Amino acid sequence: MNATPLMLPEAGPLRWRNVVDTPAVLIDLDVVERNIRRCQEQCDKLGVTVRPHIKTHKLPLLAHAQLAAGAVGITAQKIGEAEVMADAGIDDILITYNIVGDRKLERLRRLADRCRLSVVADSASVIEGLARAFANARSEIDVLVECDTGMQRCGVLTPEEALKLARLISDSPRLRFAGVMTYPAPGLGNAASEWLDDAARLIREAGIETQTVSSGGTPDLYAMKRHASLTEYRPGSYIYNDRSLAAAGACGVEDCALTVLTTVISSPARGRTIVDAGTKVLTSDLFGMSGYGMVLERADCSVISLNEEHGRIEYASEQAPVVGELLRIVPNHACVVSNMVDSVHLVRGEYYVRAEPVAARGQIT
Repeated sequence: MNATPLMLPEAGPLRWRNVVDTPAVLIDLDVVERNIRRCQEQCDKLGVTVRPHIKTHKLPLLAHAQLAAGAVGITAQKIGEAEVMADAGIDDILITYNIVGDRKLERLRRLADRCRLSVVADSASVIEGLARAFANARSEIDVLVECDTGMQRCGVLTPEEALKLARLISDSPRLRFAGVMTYPAPGLGNAASEWLDDAARLIREAGIETQTVSSGGTPDLYAMKRHASLTEYRPGSYIYNDRSLAAAGACGVEDCALTVLTTVISSPARGRTIVDAGTKVLTSDLFGMSGYGMVLERADCSVISLNEEHGRIEYASEQAPVVGELLRIVPNHACVVSNMVDSVHLVRGEYYVRAEPVAARGQIT
């Protein structure tokens, strides 16, 4: 694997069990580094560049580590996230979200003066707004057409619609058509790339240069095949992984870098125990699974329900969790957990590194 130093901090002499109060989010940097390198190696094999989505971690420290491993830039979902990353010196950012409204477009224009910025659009209305905002800009902004390849969120529905918008972008002053992109539904990564192949071919046959063909998604990252037109991949969750990805076979439990550390605060009845982690630190996302996380230390335990500050765990063995005992839970969805805390605790194995502010937390606009 790529041995490029990722410049992440080393652990100190203290064990995190003696330092961290609960509930808290732990990030194991040993696992993070392994996940970053594994992803980069996979994308190198596929012949695509990596543009990781930072909404998973929201940490400039980890974005810089991804760049050091070979990523060409980053992906953000909102302008606020991109502004935080630009403040941290990252100068190649793609925002994969329709930017709508004069206030947001003004912010986008200012941000474009600070970094190399790309955006997406899936309608004439979005393109017209971008064109107005950048009418007097010093340089063009790159715009990709977003395509719906099965996720049923944003995006044009046919390659023909993608061509129509590519023409509109190309004809708009200060906008430059840069390519096509999608976020595929889990399990449809290869089918989505074939859809993008068709769109890119149609646009090129119309005489329009198509530099970037971009897909993404951690669930299908290691099941992807080579595709003729695909140039870029935008995974996000791979850096931490979570219970949903482990259940889908996209990673192993040992690849989950983010855990929620919690304390047993009550064992009021046989078979039931209560911990101090509820909906305010563990996501309520289920993704079709039962329970709200995987308890690492106790395979017999299930996180049955959550209130704001309480987590209810049921267990099958005769041995009840002891009041005061620390448990680690792999959440169903790591990305949501990252946005719930002001800081995370970086660790390496059993040893403590430091607390790290989640710089882009709460950047929802």
